[in-house]
Amino acid sequence: MNLFDQYPVSLTNSLTGNKEVFQSLNPGFIGMYVCGPTVYNDVHLGNVRTFLTFDIVSRYFRFLGYKVRYVRNITDVGHLENDADEGEDKIAKKARLEQLEPMEVVKHYTEGFHEVMRQFNILPPSIEPSATGHIVEQIEITKRLLEKGFAYESNGSVYFNVRKYNQEHHYGILSGRNIEELMESGRDLDNQDEKRERIDFALWKKASPFHIMRWPSPWGDGFPGWHIECTVMSTKYLGETFDIHGGGMDLKFPHHECEIAQGTGATGKRPVNYWLHSNMLTVNGQKMSKSLGNSFLPRELFSGTHPLLEKGYGPMAVRFFMLQSHYSSTLDFSNEALQAAEKGYKKLMNAFNLIKKMESVPAGKPMSELNAEFKRLSEACYLTMSDDFNTAKTLAVLFEMSARINDLKSGNINLAEIDQPVFDSFKQTYIGFIEQVLGLQEEKEENDEVLRGTLDLLITLRKKARTDKNFALSDKIRDDLKKIGIQINDGKDGEMTYSIE
Repeated sequence: MNLFDQYPVSLTNSLTGNKEVFQSLNPGFIGMYVCGPTVYNDVHLGNVRTFLTFDIVSRYFRFLGYKVRYVRNITDVGHLENDADEGEDKIAKKARLEQLEPMEVVKHYTEGFHEVMRQFNILPPSIEPSATGHIVEQIEITKRLLEKGFAYESNGSVYFNVRKYNQEHHYGILSGRNIEELMESGRDLDNQDEKRERIDFALWKKASPFHIMRWPSPWGDGFPGWHIECTVMSTKYLGETFDIHGGGMDLKFPHHECEIAQGTGATGKRPVNYWLHSNMLTVNGQKMSKSLGNSFLPRELFSGTHPLLEKGYGPMAVRFFMLQSHYSSTLDFSNEALQAAEKGYKKLMNAFNLIKKMESVPAGKPMSELNAEFKRLSEACYLTMSDDFNTAKTLAVLFEMSARINDLKSGNINLAEIDQPVFDSFKQTYIGFIEQVLGLQEEKEENDEVLRGTLDLLITLRKKARTDKNFALSDKIRDDLKKIGIQINDGKDGEMTYSIE
């Protein structure tokens, strides 16, 4: 039996609001699309949490044996300054302010985004298309929506007709918004406005004479709207209906709502079966924002240079911190939470390094209770992750497993008392979930070899002190090391190991 049949995944579908058992369109294969960054600025930690969430989703599905095609786009045109189809294109504005070509801006911030993803060990998608690479397809789907009556041209721009669409379908199906309320909200239309209704959105925008980024179209020179690119790229690489679409909670409306309308209007089909949304980050209970001075760039977090930070934290400690909360919950940054996460991460990695070196031995006197406990923990990893990718509960199981690993190392549990297949499964599960599912890696700190050599020397001195019955010196070495976060573990037959908290 395949692992994905043995441990079926349940996920919370934003489209229905219910937790549902996942069933892929094609058995053993998954198509997943995630909205990528608009590359006009440095990637911030809110973005990182979103991409980490879907890195975990993709990793776990692959770990279960699915073949995953993961598409994540790069938005390099069409994202205006606000959602009312007004203002400058964000990339064009950045290019104007910095006196650069737009593609220079795109290249710089795309490379920066990729570097941050690498630092956090977020795997690249299967396909990473860009909006500017799919202008022809965006024009073609706009023409199709015009032909079907779901769009209209106005002064060289083309807008999606939400009222017409809503006569046959349901605009607001994802966000739960009421179309009549949306019609009444917002600013008043004046005689100069190109839209027929406030709620209509741009598929193609006419370029002003001063607009840098422009392409020829049947309606004159212009550029695509922000929403249409994702409809084009998701359907091109995953089909008119695919399994999973993900993104941040802030994209649910209007971006994802518009995607559903565009896809359904163009094909008559439901474009996505399961929608997943990750929640936002807060800092000391407040929403993370530049205006409040509490937003962090990854480099500020690593270096500890942000005024709200007491010290810097490595990418893996931050990754671990983000995994401690379910992706659908808000996650609050604080120095205390980051420090606790750093300690927890080191504990798991210490156990990870221990179990990698352990080998099962021919069974002596197997203990049924121990075997049952080790089996339960191995299975619990799969059960918790298959329950809506609950990384928080999975980490709790891994901490239980790490305690058993330390018991094995210290001799409190005899390895010979565990059946070989049970131990092998336990070991493979722990290593697999740490490395392949949660994507945690060892962080090599400067002078690691010097530190390791110093600790080995101190342990040798402590062993000699115990042999000489100099227990005062032995205890002092242990206690002084504990004060700086190094725990000495005494095992049987005088064996000593250490862990860095």
